[in-house]
Amino acid sequence: MDFFSEDAPSMDVIVAYGIDIGLTLLGAFIVLLIGLWLAGFVERRLDSLFTRSEKIDATVGNFLASAGKYAVLVFTGITLLGQFGVETTSLIAVLGAAGLAIGLALQGTLSNLAAGVMLLIFRPFRVGQFVEVGGQSGTVKGISLFMTKMDTADNVRITIPNSSVWGSAIRNFNYHDTRRLDQVYGISYDDNIDKAIDVIKSVIADDPRCFSDPEPLVAVKGLGDSSVDIVVRVWCNGGDYWALNWHLLKTVKEKFDESEISIPYPCRTIYRGDE
Repeated sequence: MDFFSEDAPSMDVIVAYGIDIGLTLLGAFIVLLIGLWLAGFVERRLDSLFTRSEKIDATVGNFLASAGKYAVLVFTGITLLGQFGVETTSLIAVLGAAGLAIGLALQGTLSNLAAGVMLLIFRPFRVGQFVEVGGQSGTVKGISLFMTKMDTADNVRITIPNSSVWGSAIRNFNYHDTRRLDQVYGISYDDNIDKAIDVIKSVIADDPRCFSDPEPLVAVKGLGDSSVDIVVRVWCNGGDYWALNWHLLKTVKEKFDESEISIPYPCRTIYRGDE
């Protein structure tokens, strides 16, 4: 519209045109605000609903809540385009024709989406389990369409794209109810090996967290540079793993001291050529 030609519209037309544009922008802004609020509301509502349900797994509920949020955002985007007079049916046709280009441009995002679906189907882990993924370890807090959230033991949030999670080895420490605890104790070459083994076995027998079946293993693992290494393998409940590990280390050391069994320090003897 040329506002400086002889056929320029009157001020009333200009004002009406400005008001029309202003109302369109205001309407679009209101639609955007409502859409963003509604997306967050739907995600929170669905997450709360699925959390209370005993029939839906927390991992699935979290994923569906995230999907509901993005569905509302997509609908909001289409509504915004309609506010500006864009024919959404024509737009869909154009997007269908340009699908290949869009797929190439968004291949990272689409791969995260596909990986999220695979994580949901195959369930290598669930919300609340402690896992190690791509060199990062923590408790899984949520799996959304595009990313997985974990909290470390010192309460640091880690966010990993789903494609990185699905494309790497996953160690799930809570998948099984039981775990095997492995420890190695080094004793001096001057100490009695059988006596040291008996001390360790007595400590294990006195702790009810140690399973008797499978039977604990206490045996000589190897002969080190300065110690005889005794390996200990004992099964326990997964929830008792770390507490039992720390308890055995402390108690075995104390019992070794009482039995005068030494844990040698690494040492090196240097001989001079003139001696």
